[in-house]
Amino acid sequence: MRIETDEIAFAQWSHEEADLLERGKQALRKEKKELERQRRKLEREKRDFAAVKHCEDKRMEKEKQLFEMKWRILEEELKKLADEKKQVERQRNFYKYLADHEIKEEKNTAVVRGELFFAGVEDKQALKKRYKDLLKIYHPDNRSGDVQTIQEINREYDRLQAIYQ
Repeated sequence: MRIETDEIAFAQWSHEEADLLERGKQALRKEKKELERQRRKLEREKRDFAAVKHCEDKRMEKEKQLFEMKWRILEEELKKLADEKKQVERQRNFYKYLADHEIKEEKNTAVVRGELFFAGVEDKQALKKRYKDLLKIYHPDNRSGDVQTIQEINREYDRLQAIYQ
């Protein structure tokens, strides 16, 4: 009887152990499924992050190119502005010289040599602009106009025009 009781106890114990093992297996399978789901989720997030990072890298590269382009434009415009400032300063000095000379001319009433009117002119376009400005100033119909000065300006303009062509 003792053997039968032991066999029953053993069978019961083995059944409980088998049941416990089966529950452990199920828990492990469940945990494995959860870990697999989390792994897939992490892989998906990794791909999404890589795509976002790639887009962000492209955006940053485009912004960098745009910034460099704007910087170059600013540098070029700054150079142009500096050149224009120099030209305005030369014109201011020239017109100051002309104003000073007009005062002397009024005192001396002598005609200025034509080459002084075109001092600093370096190309055909500047020559034409200076000529138009001088005509506006010294035209005989103006208050400060003078026929002799206009003739001198015309002679010098013709001479310089022949040189620049």
